[in-house]
Amino acid sequence: MISHCEQLLYQQLQAQGIHDSRVLAAIRCVPRQRFVDEALAHQAWDNTALPIGFGQTISQPYIVARMISELSKSSPRRVLEIGTGSGYQTAILAQLFERVYSVELLEPLLYQARRRLKMLDLHNVISRQGDGWQGWQSKAPFDAIIVSAAARCVPRMLLEQLADGGVMVIPVGESSQNLQRISRHGEHFTTQILEAVRFVPLVEGSRG
Repeated sequence: MISHCEQLLYQQLQAQGIHDSRVLAAIRCVPRQRFVDEALAHQAWDNTALPIGFGQTISQPYIVARMISELSKSSPRRVLEIGTGSGYQTAILAQLFERVYSVELLEPLLYQARRRLKMLDLHNVISRQGDGWQGWQSKAPFDAIIVSAAARCVPRMLLEQLADGGVMVIPVGESSQNLQRISRHGEHFTTQILEAVRFVPLVEGSRG
């Protein structure tokens, strides 16, 4: 049974231009309230970003849907996610793609995300703690890369780990940020600016 809040969110996403039925269905399948603090559960289906601790946020559902819709256009099988965070976006990716590799800098967030994904019986996600700027070289190349924090510039290592014909969706910038869709064609990359956004910064440097 779909709640009024869930139905309202779906209507908002469609009004904002999200028409990929598979992405909308995946969002419907993932209980967002499980990915936020219990005190914020009543806001879980609002179309807004929410804090998850450690100065990080769970992204606005519209942004998650927009980014994943852009990835889906290339029909990827193996996807690299930079910034596991709460695991919410990871769970949606896992509904849509064959294998998801996810990197998170903050170990406490990664632990919580793994626990939530296990509770949802999602077993096609491989995750590790590490520096998102470095990607996951040993698992490359990836058909698609999605970055959940804003880089001051496009990380070269991530471009190198993108398969030929692959797509990366990434917010880029500091005081002013834009969501970019980068496509690889051999050794050439084409960039499309999608829209202005506001993300937490992609922190550089491995911990632990």
